[in-house]
Amino acid sequence: MRKIRTVLLALLLVYAVWLVVVVLRHPYPKETADRDPLELQGVYHLHTKYSDGLASAESVARSARRAGLDFIILTDHGNPNYDSFDFQGWKDGVLALSGSELSVHRGHLVALGFRRPAAAFSRYAETAVLEVGALGGFTIIAHPYSKTRWSWGEPVGYQGIELINGDSVLRKDVLPSLPYLPALLFRPRLTMIKMLDDPAAEMRKWDALSRDAEVYGYFSADAHVLHRLLFSFVRLHVLLDAPLARDFEAAASSVWGALRSGRFYNAVTAAAPAAGFRFWGEQDGRVVPMGGSADPALPLTLRVRAPWSFGQTTTLIRNGETLLVSKDTALRLDVRAPGVYRVEVTLPERTGLRRRVPWVVSNPIFLRKD
Repeated sequence: MRKIRTVLLALLLVYAVWLVVVVLRHPYPKETADRDPLELQGVYHLHTKYSDGLASAESVARSARRAGLDFIILTDHGNPNYDSFDFQGWKDGVLALSGSELSVHRGHLVALGFRRPAAAFSRYAETAVLEVGALGGFTIIAHPYSKTRWSWGEPVGYQGIELINGDSVLRKDVLPSLPYLPALLFRPRLTMIKMLDDPAAEMRKWDALSRDAEVYGYFSADAHVLHRLLFSFVRLHVLLDAPLARDFEAAASSVWGALRSGRFYNAVTAAAPAAGFRFWGEQDGRVVPMGGSADPALPLTLRVRAPWSFGQTTTLIRNGETLLVSKDTALRLDVRAPGVYRVEVTLPERTGLRRRVPWVVSNPIFLRKD
């Protein structure tokens, strides 16, 4: 027994030393610039006690303020969830917006930006999309390949698809991260990114959907518990034309409008702060933003700004295929071929993020014949 205890203690010591070395080898880069008032950081897909979340909406908003978020989007289950809808407003300096995660016959569908309906939404996905759209809203396919999987039919106007889902990561990918679990006590971000696997299936489906329609990609927290931890996991960076108004209706309209038109990018914030990224086009004297469409009869200049001092690799993608790879902080490329153009940024392994997992994912710029 003495020998067994000695061996176990030795193994425990080796493990402890290994874990300390891993943590020290993966420092968290600090933000190097002040916040841009035209770039908001928020978290999408949150559940509260209004459905199956463990925290109250009020406590979630307080945690969001402490995490430095500009906005949160509650998506409690319901068809719709009226309590969550009525919670919207400025809460502790955070813009609290609400949609609903609808249970439809194809899976789970998130409805956002809609006016309060007089009756429940349909349980049929295609009908629900039309009903949400008639009330000024838009819809996003939730966790298409995990939990309640989506059964694919003909596209009928879905405007978004989730690429990364935090709840799915916690449920599905916990085993590979077991050696890192003790780091939750002092480096929780590292544990989360070690759980994150390559979202290749979601990315391929997104690229396929985008060839025929303007579909935008979302990194989703899908938080039911551990809201504060997930607030530092993945975020949406929303780009506005003017600073956010203090009037709630005007502020909500600005954020919904940016999301509806694809003027945002996604980041795995747990790996590194991502503020300052930009992807846009220039054509005939006008700017084509993310989510926008360009004239296929004219040449288009694509520009990328990746302004971080730490190393990164920027990949420009057309129709799901790599077009250009660069380590430069600024890119310019003239294109004429019709297609769907988007950008992925990856980080070196010292951040802890796996090489195949994108850190930043832009929304597309569309250059189509039709």
